[in-house]
Amino acid sequence: MRFTVSSTALSSRLAALSRVINSKNSLPILGDFLFDVIDGRLHLTASDSEVMMKTALELNDSDGDGRFCVKSHDLLEAVKGISEQPISFEVDLQANIARIGYQNGMFSLPVENAEEFPQPQQVGDEATVINIPTPVLADNINRSIFATAQDELRPVMNGIYFDLTPDHLAIVASDGHKLVRNKILNIHSDEPAAFILPKKPATLLKGVLSKQGGDVIIRFDDRNAEINYEEGVIICRLIEGRYPNYNSVIPQSNPNQLTVDRLGLLAALRRVQPFSNDSSNLIRFHVENGTLQLDAEDYDFSKTATERMSCDYNGMPMSIGFKGSSFIEILSNFECPEVVIQLADPSRAGLVLPSEQPSEQDVLMLMMPMLIND
Repeated sequence: MRFTVSSTALSSRLAALSRVINSKNSLPILGDFLFDVIDGRLHLTASDSEVMMKTALELNDSDGDGRFCVKSHDLLEAVKGISEQPISFEVDLQANIARIGYQNGMFSLPVENAEEFPQPQQVGDEATVINIPTPVLADNINRSIFATAQDELRPVMNGIYFDLTPDHLAIVASDGHKLVRNKILNIHSDEPAAFILPKKPATLLKGVLSKQGGDVIIRFDDRNAEINYEEGVIICRLIEGRYPNYNSVIPQSNPNQLTVDRLGLLAALRRVQPFSNDSSNLIRFHVENGTLQLDAEDYDFSKTATERMSCDYNGMPMSIGFKGSSFIEILSNFECPEVVIQLADPSRAGLVLPSEQPSEQDVLMLMMPMLIND
């Protein structure tokens, strides 16, 4: 079997696929790329048995169809340094060898039987289907993934929750201390459905989704999801279990509201945070008369810091404690010039909202407070 393909196109697709492959695998074949030539197109696949990623690209020419596997690391290292030019593959399936030629040289690699490569998980015929514009899904994953947990005792918290309701599609992530809830108002269904996307396929999507393009089509059932995007498909096993009632932790009445420059607050927190206690990372927010004061202290090492900045504030004077590093993460995952912080009282969660919501969306982030000693 012989075929020719663009070096840079092959290298970029293999680089994306390589993120699926683990450094240690239960089966040796899971360290391979699967090559499948069908009707002049090269289909490439990588899998870790839980997540499978497929992509395809046009060949310059080919003399027939065929399938084989090749070790991912060796091939990726060999092709990524080759400048844009045709690369020719000559594969001898009897001798289990592939000879790869390019302008200034060639190399050969052993190939393995493609029949040993795992089959993809099947999504049932009764699957629920969601169509999401590619930039909207990309923004929502980028905005949410930082808030997922790494909790062996509560695995449902380790992914992004997609909650399809008659009113909207909610995309939610939380580690129990912070929460992101995105509502996409123009996607809804009379038949409610939900699934929890694990962090790994969510991270893979973050890397491959463009900021423009058509729709991403998600098909899912109780166990598996198939996510079709412009350049390929990701098939993955879902996290099983019931996601906590995220709506119950969002305070509904928040009479105290301040509006503040997002980048200014982010810079102030980064200056003040190093002076907080290493174990608690507590920052005290005191807001009164159009001024927000940030205080950090670590009496064990005689360190303190205070910074003030102006804000628009409607409410009673209040002091509330937040974990500095988590608040920095929240502010870093907005793109708006200003944020609105809504507070009820020092014992209830604070809400952080963009000053202007994205079109047809309703975004909020939530931060649980910390106890402060007055």
